[in-house]
Amino acid sequence: MHDTEPDTFVYQTWPEKFSSMLKEIGVDSESKEIGTDDVEQGDYYSRYFASTARMITNRGCLDVKNSNIDVIQIIQKG
Repeated sequence: MHDTEPDTFVYQTWPEKFSSMLKEIGVDSESKEIGTDDVEQGDYYSRYFASTARMITNRGCLDVKNSNIDVIQIIQKG
């Protein structure tokens, strides 16, 4: 009997995963290395309000082509 799943797994970063998902719906994007964009250097949320997250994990950025959106930053709240 043969399994339908492949024997090897391709490791993808979060930006690579999101870029492939966007490509399925016709949006052309390119993943960037974590920490290489100016967007990633700033604070994510204000600390003045109780409902904002305290722990934020930067997962990287996507460079969107042929769109009014320049960069998409992927962050994880938790």
